[in-house]
Amino acid sequence: MTDLQISLLGAAGVFVAGVFTYNKWQEYKAKRTVERAFASDHDDVLMRSGEPRQEPSFDLGLNPIPGVGIDAAGAGGAAHDDLAPAGPAAMPVGADGLTPAAELANTLVDPLIDCLIPLALEIAVRGDKILPVLQTLRHVGNKPVHFIGLHVNGDWEPITHGGVYTKLQAGVQMASRTTALNELEYSELVTRLRALADDIGAEPEIPDMIEVMGESRTLHRFVSGHDAQLGVNLMCNGAPWAIATLIGALEKQGFDVRPDGRFAMPDGEGGILFTLSTNVTLGADTTSRLTLLLDVPCVAPVRDGFGAMVACAKQLVERLDATIVDDYDQPLTDAALGEINGQVLEFYQEMEAADIPAGSPRAMRLFS
Repeated sequence: MTDLQISLLGAAGVFVAGVFTYNKWQEYKAKRTVERAFASDHDDVLMRSGEPRQEPSFDLGLNPIPGVGIDAAGAGGAAHDDLAPAGPAAMPVGADGLTPAAELANTLVDPLIDCLIPLALEIAVRGDKILPVLQTLRHVGNKPVHFIGLHVNGDWEPITHGGVYTKLQAGVQMASRTTALNELEYSELVTRLRALADDIGAEPEIPDMIEVMGESRTLHRFVSGHDAQLGVNLMCNGAPWAIATLIGALEKQGFDVRPDGRFAMPDGEGGILFTLSTNVTLGADTTSRLTLLLDVPCVAPVRDGFGAMVACAKQLVERLDATIVDDYDQPLTDAALGEINGQVLEFYQEMEAADIPAGSPRAMRLFS
């Protein structure tokens, strides 16, 4: 064998060894990526500390009075006690003693309704540098994603241009009125979050997918079980109302006209107490029926949304010559309305016990 052949064989051996080593390194990196994506010490925020998962039934007690427009799905939910994730990146759950910025941060990234994902930073970063990157990830599916940061002053706050942060935390909402966070949405979140983290020099701690999916389904069962809307109808006693005349009467009653043709009764602080529908298309000239609708979980008990809606209905009865009826056009008595009010109060107590008070920022996010 010539020296040239020996040299070529040696070079080939080095090349093969190099390819083998490179492939092994690529396999190792891929394995580490998968391990980071689907293994974590993240606590289950819907589990009691040191106890197995509790999933007690939420009995709404909203047994509909025949014909009354009560719309509430079946119940289900979980007990929520120790809700804050472990570790130094955790946020306080309660609002007691928090600065306004920290309280807002606790609303945006909420341990009870969000999947929390800590992002460790190599060095402190300025908000104006990372905000453009963070704003590229606002939703996965229809679930909002928010980011907060641990300011150098020691407070968690929403990321601002003037802030400097030593840690970050992402939160994706685990359920909405329509769906729970699913595997595809979570996989999309993980992929996009890793790319985002690379851009800003951060390392995310990705929670286990199976645990997150379980928490999401549990939360969605609660939302579905408490998605209650109450309707009260007004039926004209004579000829159908002319829409043009009706609009004036409703505006005098305090309703605001919405683009979708509904009327909204404002609560005085930028929110809505209840709405009213004419039950006809926008181009209709007349209607003989109006429906007032209360979105129960979105109105705080202190506002007495049902009481205000019934009082408004009674005033419209006098103004429009109408009768308050159920869905089958049977008159609703004061006794029946009082019974419904009692059911609403029980509903509010159950939401309070689940730490999701009706009308709270937490409830507004879940039932939006």
